[in-house]
Amino acid sequence: MASVHESLYFNPMMTNGVVHANVFGIKDWVTPYKIAVLVLLSEMGRAGGSAIGLLERRRLNQLLLPLLQGPDMTLTRLYKAINESCPQLANSVQIRIKLMAEGELKDMEQFFDDLSDSFSGTDPEVHKTSVVGLFLRHMILAYNKLSFSQVYKLYTALQEYFQNAEKKAAAEEAEMDMTSPEGRLVGTLEREDLDVPSGEEEISCSGPLSQKQAEYFLSQQASLLKNDETKALTPASLQKELNNLLKFNPDFAEAHYLSYLNSLRVQDVFSSTHSLLHYFDRLILTGAESKSNGDEGYGRSLRYAALNLAALHCRFGHYQQAELALQEAIRIAQESNDHVCLQHCLSWLYILEQKRSDSCVLLEHSVKKAVHFGLPYLASLGIQSLVQQRAFAGKTANKLMDALKDSDLLHWKHSLSELIDISIAQKTAIWRLYGRSTMALQQAQTLLSMNSLEALNLGVQQNNTESFAVVLCHLAELHAEQGCLAAASEVLEHLKERFPPNSQHAQLWMLCEQKIQFGRAMHDGRYHMADSLVTGITALSSLEGAYRKAIVLQAQNQTSEAHKLLQKLLVHCQKMKNTEMVISVLLAVAELYWRASCHTIALPVLLQALALSREYRLQYLASETVLSLAFSQLILGIPEQALNILHMAIEPILADGAVLDKGRAMFLVAKCQVASANAYEPQKKVEALESAILNLNEAKDYFAKVDCKEQIRDVLYFQARLYHMLGKAQERNRCAMLFRQLHQELPSHGVPLVNHL
Repeated sequence: MASVHESLYFNPMMTNGVVHANVFGIKDWVTPYKIAVLVLLSEMGRAGGSAIGLLERRRLNQLLLPLLQGPDMTLTRLYKAINESCPQLANSVQIRIKLMAEGELKDMEQFFDDLSDSFSGTDPEVHKTSVVGLFLRHMILAYNKLSFSQVYKLYTALQEYFQNAEKKAAAEEAEMDMTSPEGRLVGTLEREDLDVPSGEEEISCSGPLSQKQAEYFLSQQASLLKNDETKALTPASLQKELNNLLKFNPDFAEAHYLSYLNSLRVQDVFSSTHSLLHYFDRLILTGAESKSNGDEGYGRSLRYAALNLAALHCRFGHYQQAELALQEAIRIAQESNDHVCLQHCLSWLYILEQKRSDSCVLLEHSVKKAVHFGLPYLASLGIQSLVQQRAFAGKTANKLMDALKDSDLLHWKHSLSELIDISIAQKTAIWRLYGRSTMALQQAQTLLSMNSLEALNLGVQQNNTESFAVVLCHLAELHAEQGCLAAASEVLEHLKERFPPNSQHAQLWMLCEQKIQFGRAMHDGRYHMADSLVTGITALSSLEGAYRKAIVLQAQNQTSEAHKLLQKLLVHCQKMKNTEMVISVLLAVAELYWRASCHTIALPVLLQALALSREYRLQYLASETVLSLAFSQLILGIPEQALNILHMAIEPILADGAVLDKGRAMFLVAKCQVASANAYEPQKKVEALESAILNLNEAKDYFAKVDCKEQIRDVLYFQARLYHMLGKAQERNRCAMLFRQLHQELPSHGVPLVNHL
């Protein structure tokens, strides 16, 4: 139908294929598809309320709005949509269109003449100012403006539109015949050929959109990109549609902005920058800003263009270019005395400063200014950024949650549903940072069970945002830590469906999946597989990749390479003030010293890690550090002192720790009990050894949940020794047999089994 549209309106405006006027100055025009919709409206009016049931009429009313606002569709799809709502009416519409298309030109003329009767009488069928009434009036007015040659071309297009639908129906019947016993000899190539007319029909029907259709398409796709990217068109398809729009109207600013958003999906810095600059250029050229803001419109577009350009560069990591663009935006906003723009600039200035140093004062000033100028969105984002910064600085959880409670009041007061999701996701991350897995799990479940406040088109819920991706990743890791690997896999599968690999938040679940697989490989002793996973983790996060590479080298007894890498990583993390990673690296360094039998050198490293974890209130890492200190004291020959400090760590580990850490803790308790029993009386020594065996059984159960075969082997070895000391030969032989089976499957790497934590 593109040729019909161009013959009606576009050719007078084009020279050498270039549009020189805004075609959207014409509000609407008549197409064969819109004639079919007019027939549907006419048949609904003729049928009245008695012929159509209440439920069917409700379905038809819900169908009308997307039909009126959406792009043109094929007649077959239109029949199908009507048939799903009201089969009786679909048959009447089909007969009416067939009579008009197979009749004469005067039948179409008479049809448009009869449309005006819908507004006549004391009780008209359609009100003039209703949505349907406005559509009918636009169509009648557009039809009356056509010349005779244009009317003839429109009628010819209607006949072609109807014939394409008939051809497709015949093709479908032929395909049905091929499934019968008589038609099974037909080759599969002919079936594929039958699908070709369908594709051609779709292409021939996708002509230029009217203004309303274009605005509806752009708003729909922008909403889907924000809230549910999987339901939006693919990046290539969306760009093709946008290029088609811009071909007929290069000055359509909103299309350039959607092109900018589409380019961000695929991380195309050149195309996104190009589209963003074109958007603001067209915004100035069309005068849209000047109409609403007087002489201020031109300057307003310039300063917000610079601000958006700074945000774009910041997203791609071009911080120097972002700072230059932000300085330009600040300069223009100060000249225009635009406090709202300056407040946005201040927020982005904090983000840029955060990359280099902590700027708490700048952020507090930003929050105060946002509250003063009545910008709740910016104020809430500032509060949440402040909470995040203070969480990394080691502030207490109660103060952080009080601050988030104040921001939640702003969210509910102004119905900022997106920020409510972000706030809950941040609470989940904070509780995990502090090592409170139960609270983190509760917050994650709260967000997943909460319905969106924002009403969206087509039943889209605001559940495909970054917040949901973050919470689901936390949920997968929490399940994996507790040994629920099947549940973690299900969460990851759901993440893959909700956030496909080409979506902008897919990197979150990719990193989460790689980390979980790495942990499983390390538990099973498959270090070669863990080493292969390091490459994928490094591609997504260089810091995480370097740390896990050192862990693999350490497990493979490549101590010198592991020590060099850990020292480089420690210096980098201290410079970046990543306290959590600093403590993890210190624990890994201490384990290297154990392997080299330098337990006295490991003590200062562990004390430094303990001081940092307590200063920043990282309970999970503090408990791990206490376990390591207790192990060092055990090796140094003071098991009683090791048992005393184990009481400090055992409770939070059993309450919120990972299953592997629970097993390590119980294993270490058993070791300390055995080492302390040497100084006991015989009866008390037997009781201590039996208690140690019970603790070893509990540790073995924990290790079995995460399939950690190396640790199970060590527990079996230790149990066999204890049963031998107690004279229980049958239990000893059973443990020895199980140990031998695991030892043949997982040969030792030269580390003393009893000394391994």
